[in-house]
Amino acid sequence: MDLFRNIDFGTVAIQFAVLLFSLSIHEASHAWMADRLGDYTARYLGRVTLNPIPHIDPIGTILFPLLQFFTHFPLIGWAKPVPINPIHLRNPHRDQIFISLAGPASNLLAAVLAFCLLVVLKIASPEARGFIDIGLLSQGSYLAPILLIVYYAMIINVLLAFFNLIPIPPLDGHWILYGLLPRGAASAIERMGSFGFLILYALMFFGVFSIILSPVVGFIVGLLRSF
Repeated sequence: MDLFRNIDFGTVAIQFAVLLFSLSIHEASHAWMADRLGDYTARYLGRVTLNPIPHIDPIGTILFPLLQFFTHFPLIGWAKPVPINPIHLRNPHRDQIFISLAGPASNLLAAVLAFCLLVVLKIASPEARGFIDIGLLSQGSYLAPILLIVYYAMIINVLLAFFNLIPIPPLDGHWILYGLLPRGAASAIERMGSFGFLILYALMFFGVFSIILSPVVGFIVGLLRSF
């Protein structure tokens, strides 16, 4: 049981709950945008909802994130993909870009809202200011779970937004790039699809994602502390 001795189960529970909600925001936004552009498939399957249950993939949404939280082993999680039927789209080539952008954009909006709430809490409460500036909370503080939820909502949504914009299959950035490129180049990108997860895991093991995403998180946390 040494593996679990130094684990803060309360923090892991908060991180996991925030991740579930953030993934739900992401997938529901894809489904909502597809519905707005004429494809009702996801709406009929109940995917235009913030309820996490319709979006859960048992492996990608539950098992892999929990293993990552507990072991810190680099694993990539995912939610159940939103089904898109391009036949129903008014302009499939263009609309796929908007559908793909909707997920990261919704996470970025959620991160901005969490950031603004943390700024308000920091201004209103010396205890919140101490947590944000130096990472300390008073024992038994009623603000502790609230601050942790909002803080992880900011961090996790920022990470989801920027990670999904990386142009590697099956991430949203790949579909955005696919829609922007000429047809010949787009076909070359499409052929990468079967190797997408291998490429993602190789980049993760070599620390490329950390190099890309750590400065983003560092900038946001530094900006938050400047208020």
